[in-house]
Amino acid sequence: MVDPLCAEHDPQAEIWLGMRTPASEVADRVTVIESTLREFGHEVVPAREFDDIWLSRVHSAELVEHLATVWDRWVQGRYPDLGAQRVVPYLFPSAELLHGLPARRATAVHAQVGTFCYDTMTLVGPGSWRAIRAATHATRTAVDLVVAGAPCAYALTRPPGHHATRSAYGGSCYLNNAAIAAQALRDADFAKVAVVDIDAHHGNGTQAIFYERPDVFTASVHVDPGAGWFPHHVGFVSEAGRDAGHGANLNQPLAPGSGDGAWLPSVERAAAAVTVFGATALVIALGVDAAVDDPESPLQVTVEGYRRAGNVLAALGLPTVVVQEGGYHLPTLGRLVGSALEGLGSG
Repeated sequence: MVDPLCAEHDPQAEIWLGMRTPASEVADRVTVIESTLREFGHEVVPAREFDDIWLSRVHSAELVEHLATVWDRWVQGRYPDLGAQRVVPYLFPSAELLHGLPARRATAVHAQVGTFCYDTMTLVGPGSWRAIRAATHATRTAVDLVVAGAPCAYALTRPPGHHATRSAYGGSCYLNNAAIAAQALRDADFAKVAVVDIDAHHGNGTQAIFYERPDVFTASVHVDPGAGWFPHHVGFVSEAGRDAGHGANLNQPLAPGSGDGAWLPSVERAAAAVTVFGATALVIALGVDAAVDDPESPLQVTVEGYRRAGNVLAALGLPTVVVQEGGYHLPTLGRLVGSALEGLGSG
C-alpha cells in the first residue's frame, strides 16, 4: 500500500545539538522502496481515503488538531518571514517549569509547539500534514486487506511513526502507524494483537500507547538507549508494562555494533513471546536502519539478517500488517525492505 502524498513531507533539516543538519528522513525513501518492490514483483495497491475521526482511537484530539493546523498558523504568524521556514519548538513546558500548576495553552504559536513536540529534530512544513495523514491511510488500507483475508500486507508509511506517543511527536515521527494498525486490528475483533518493532531504535511511542493494556503486546529489538542512543530515557529491559498491561511489554536492548548473531536471537525471543501472549494478529514495525550500511545505524544487521527475521515472524502464522519505520541509506533501502518482505512471504 502506498499513497503518493507521503512524499510531500519535506522537513528540510533537523536541529540537532543546536545545529541545523540535513534531514535524513527524505521523500526519496518512498520512491526507492516502491520502485524496488515493483522490481521484486510485489503488487502495489493505492491507499484508500479515510476520515480522521478514528485517529482518536490512538491519539489525542489535541495532537491531531495541532498537526493538521500548525503549519497554516505558522504562516499566519509570519514566522517564515522571520526566516523560520519550518515549525520547530523552542520551549518545553516541563514538570519543573509548571511546578504543579495547571498546564495552560500558550498564546504564541511558537510556544505551543513544545507542548506537542518533544525534540528539536522533528520539523513540520507545508506538506507535512498531507503526508502524515496519507501514511495513516496506507496503514488502514493494509489493515483492511488483512481483515478481508490477506495473510500479510505492507504499508509504505512515510513519515515513520513509532516514536509518536498518544499526545506528542518526535524522532521524525508524527502519528504512530504501528499503533494505529494494532488498534484497527483490535477494532476488527482480533482479540489479542502483538507489535514487534525491529527498527534500530526503541519504539517508545508504541510502548507508551499500550503500556497499561493487556490486549496489545509490544516487543522492541533496538540499540541500548543506555549506551547513548535515542530515545535515551526509555527502552530498558525493566519496562514490562504497568497495571493491567504488566507483562505485555518486552524490550531487548543490544550493544552498539551488534550484528546478526545478537540481533536475530532477539527477534526469535520476541516471536516466542508473541506465541506465549496468544496473539491472534501481528503488526511489524519494519525499520531497516539497523543495517550495516545505514548512516544512522548503531547496529550491523545484514540483508540476509532481515530476510531471516522475516522468516521467523512469518513462522508465527498470524495475519500480519507491516508498516515502514526507519531506513535511510537510499542505495540499499529498497533491497533491505524487499529482503524482509521476501522472508515474510517464504517463512
